[in-house]
Amino acid sequence: MSIIDTNTVPAEATAAEVPTREPRRLRKRKLTPAGLAKRSLHYLVLAGVLVLLVGPFVFTLGTSLKGPADSVFSYPPYFIPRDPTLDNFSKVADVIPVGQFIWNSLIVATVSTVTNILFGSMAGFALARLRFRGNMTAYLLFLATLVIPFEVIFISVFLTSKQMGLVDTLAGVILPTAVTGFSILLFRSAFLSLPRAIDEAAVLDGATEFQRYWRVSMPSVTGTMAVVGIFSFMFAWDDFLWPQIVLTSQQNYTLTVGLQFLAGAFADDQKVVAAGTMIAVIPLIIVFFLAQKWFFRGAGEGAVKG
Repeated sequence: MSIIDTNTVPAEATAAEVPTREPRRLRKRKLTPAGLAKRSLHYLVLAGVLVLLVGPFVFTLGTSLKGPADSVFSYPPYFIPRDPTLDNFSKVADVIPVGQFIWNSLIVATVSTVTNILFGSMAGFALARLRFRGNMTAYLLFLATLVIPFEVIFISVFLTSKQMGLVDTLAGVILPTAVTGFSILLFRSAFLSLPRAIDEAAVLDGATEFQRYWRVSMPSVTGTMAVVGIFSFMFAWDDFLWPQIVLTSQQNYTLTVGLQFLAGAFADDQKVVAAGTMIAVIPLIIVFFLAQKWFFRGAGEGAVKG
């Protein structure tokens, strides 16, 4: 009886004799009629949601690009302009100082974003990492601000702004959105998800509370910073009610307030109104696409406590 040395057997022959199993994920599943109907229903629901979310934007974009030969209220409606033009955007600039309004909105949104990240993270760190009397009470108070409509308190906010001399100033617009309970609670949740061992190691190394906040905790919640920044920028950029109340001079108007004059001047020309709307929406889309990587990473921060 001879003994076969497996070391001399070619690798191809050995591999051929070993039965291979196809990865489970690559196997083709045979759909039953019930499974096919279920999958079709899922795709149908997704298509319906897509139409509801994207449809208005596509329609407004198409309307803003329609030329004189295009009709806005034609039936059946069409989204792609047959006579595309950019004249509607130039008409917007001819009627209102859109550049000044965009600049004012950019200042308000940028400052609001920075203050929400800075002050919101400080308050969130204190609630999550520092032990002090009234911690839970402060947390419940911040939580309560999420369910109080701004329409309930805007009179008292206006009177406070007036006493501080902030009426008809961009600082007065920024004040109510400088930091929100939403930002604080997001940062609190993110800081709570960090392991306690990180803080303990920093304390042993002699780090102060501010150093623990700035050098240890903040670099670990960059995703939450992106989420808070995007939401703060969007809320400040889109806000209409408060700027409409506190601003009285046209030179201080934000874009949302200034566009109401466009709607009045071109009430019969929806193409120009749609162009003004796109001017207000496009910066938000650009900001979101630039920060989407950090946004989706930060959406999961704080979900599980470490």
